Amino acid sequence: MSDKIEIARIKMQNPLTNALDGDVKWSPVKSLWVFSHLLIAVVGGVLTFSLDALLVFLVATAFTLCFGHSLGMHRKLIHHSYQCPKWLEYFLVHLGVLVGLAGPFGMVHTHDLRDWAQRQKDCHSYLRHGENILKDGWWQLHCDLKLEHPPVFTPETRLKDDFVYRFMEKTWMFQQLPLALILFACGGIAWVIWGISARIVVSVTGHWLIGYFAHNHGEMDNEVVGAAVQGHNVKWASYITMGESWHNNHHAYPESAILGIYANQPDPGWWALNALNNLGLVWDIVLPEAVPYRKNLHALTYRAIQGTGNKVPYKCPVLGLIR
Repeated sequence: MSDKIEIARIKMQNPLTNALDGDVKWSPVKSLWVFSHLLIAVVGGVLTFSLDALLVFLVATAFTLCFGHSLGMHRKLIHHSYQCPKWLEYFLVHLGVLVGLAGPFGMVHTHDLRDWAQRQKDCHSYLRHGENILKDGWWQLHCDLKLEHPPVFTPETRLKDDFVYRFMEKTWMFQQLPLALILFACGGIAWVIWGISARIVVSVTGHWLIGYFAHNHGEMDNEVVGAAVQGHNVKWASYITMGESWHNNHHAYPESAILGIYANQPDPGWWALNALNNLGLVWDIVLPEAVPYRKNLHALTYRAIQGTGNKVPYKCPVLGLIR
């Protein structure tokens, strides 16, 4: 049985609610989504390879992962780490949907369920990436976990009653179509294959792979005492994940808008967020020192004892001229 640890959107349904008992089942829709794009990317990618198509892939992947997944889905929609105009929030979350993992409700639920489970004394190996890498890859990319006694997921009113987010959720797979039409008009079928299918396959697979390593291998500055799972900092992946691989930092300070909180921890997502702050499009940024105190957070290194430094939003002289 769980220790009844709850988080904002995940509540205990009854005394039997726990994160341990459940079965992993093959998900036809999830599996078909991943496999179909993989097939298109491998076969079509080989047949249509060109330098301009590769450039489209690189730019589209970096842009959607940074502004969509990291800033839109994770730091804004899930953790409310900063404030911005509603139109910008919609745009960033839409870019997050384009990454190809899920719609806004699906992303929030998946994240919160895993977050809730990992804070318990124990949880199912699906939720802690506890199996060998091949089995975990199959589970995460092609299967879903059905808990026997799941908690209740209750998104806040601003999310569940939002027409735009409800529309994104219902049509999240079809959100690729407008971008696909633009790419086709600009560069033909090659740009569609590389800008849509190849990008989705790399983004979805990369998201799982970093999650696997970030919960199993890497440095730790802080420990969440009593938690079933600890986050690890995967420093070699900091640039390609837009800073999301500083996962030990994230476990320690979940609501922080900056993930690379210590010296020599590059965080491209933070750089992008800071640029938006310079332009006046982002404000009320949550920094580590503003995150609520956690009595079960234990510092493991000297720098963690010292604190997170002074990585406050900084002024860029070039962007300052634009304002």
